[in-house]
Amino acid sequence: MKFMMHSETTAQDMAQGVQRRVLVHNEDLMMVEVHFEKGAIGALHSHPHQQMSYILSGSFEFENDGEKRLLGKGDSVLLAGGVLHGVLCTEEGTVLDVFNPERKDFL
Repeated sequence: MKFMMHSETTAQDMAQGVQRRVLVHNEDLMMVEVHFEKGAIGALHSHPHQQMSYILSGSFEFENDGEKRLLGKGDSVLLAGGVLHGVLCTEEGTVLDVFNPERKDFL
């Protein structure tokens, strides 16, 4: 069992208007909180990891394999590994991302 207190984690500045905070992880799973200012972009990218994203607050236009959807608080998306995806923040907010396996590039 592993407990991680939010106060023990550190947010990292990513792209303009985007901060990422690794919350807890092991070799198989990783949970990450990502905060976006309105208008901030998570550029189109792909990675081999499976990803689930849950919208904690705000509004986001997600693009997944060429399909775009507007997601808001309480919505979620499942992203297959290797698929091109990205996000545009349309209202300031926070996304909770879960990856399998962990993203070693985030550590």
